[in-house]
Amino acid sequence: MQTAVYPSLEGRGVLVTGGASGIGASIVTHFCAQGSRVVFLDMDLAAGEALAAQTGARFSPCDLRDIAALRAAIAAAGPVSVLVNNAARDDRHALEDVEPDYWDERLATNLRHQFFAAQAVAPAMKAAGAGSIINMGSVSWLLSQGGMPAYTAAKSAVRGLTRGLARDLGGFGVRVNEVVPGWIFTERQERLWATPEAVAETMKRQCIPQKLFAPDVARMVLWLAADDSRMVTAQSFVVDGGSI
Repeated sequence: MQTAVYPSLEGRGVLVTGGASGIGASIVTHFCAQGSRVVFLDMDLAAGEALAAQTGARFSPCDLRDIAALRAAIAAAGPVSVLVNNAARDDRHALEDVEPDYWDERLATNLRHQFFAAQAVAPAMKAAGAGSIINMGSVSWLLSQGGMPAYTAAKSAVRGLTRGLARDLGGFGVRVNEVVPGWIFTERQERLWATPEAVAETMKRQCIPQKLFAPDVARMVLWLAADDSRMVTAQSFVVDGGSI
């Protein structure tokens, strides 16, 4: 399959959160292939170091729940023209089992860092008069998916965050958009939840009955980062094979 090359991404500073595995690793790999200068943050030391060696991207270990550490990692990343707020974790949890500490931790894992990463890169983007912030959402809440209420609450909030930041930053030439993946068959998803029954049900729901993979999302992210989408902001782009 032939895919696009974006000249505007060559040499562009890109920061990807949660970039060591899954969708994030594919995003890192795709930006590196475009000639971008990529820094990615993650807690997984082994996977992060392996991906850095493979792609030439710079790996910065970071627990994104620690906002001071996140700010320090972004400050050390150098000029950032593109922020991809990818990091998240869709651990299942029962309604009855959620306590306040767990609720707060789930929002810190899946939402809070997106705001503080955007806050950290915004001054330089505003000064440059350009920039692209791409927040990763999820179709889970749109599908009324149960079994993880703190996750779906956090992911639904990404849309409001995206639209609010787009208004705040648009006058400075900074664009903010959301990418909404469907069920992406990463190694983790295949290992934990991709039973034959669940896969068959998903294929029935999708207009295009084929499995989605991380590069399908990464290629949408590339377009939103490139100058080709220069007047696109405050939008949500669903990559789900037509399931919603």
